[in-house]
Amino acid sequence: MNTVDLDVQGMSCGSCIAKVTDALKELPGINGVEVHLATGRVRVRGNFDQGSDPLLSTLQQAGYPARLSDSDVLSSQSAGGNGRRGCCG
Repeated sequence: MNTVDLDVQGMSCGSCIAKVTDALKELPGINGVEVHLATGRVRVRGNFDQGSDPLLSTLQQAGYPARLSDSDVLSSQSAGGNGRRGCCG
């Protein structure tokens, strides 16, 4: 099982948490998603063999640009985007 920590932009309310969680749980192999609104951090657990790119792409499509957390060692490019997005901004 893999664990990936992501820094996600644009989350500001409970609806954002639900949208991020639902979007990630749609991906094959995802076993758990923990969203920490105050820090903007999302922890994803599961068996995803394609690395973090599908996670980042899914969040980008949902309106939440994300990148690997500085504490995460996986190598991947961040999903671009600056500024607030998501459901409230």
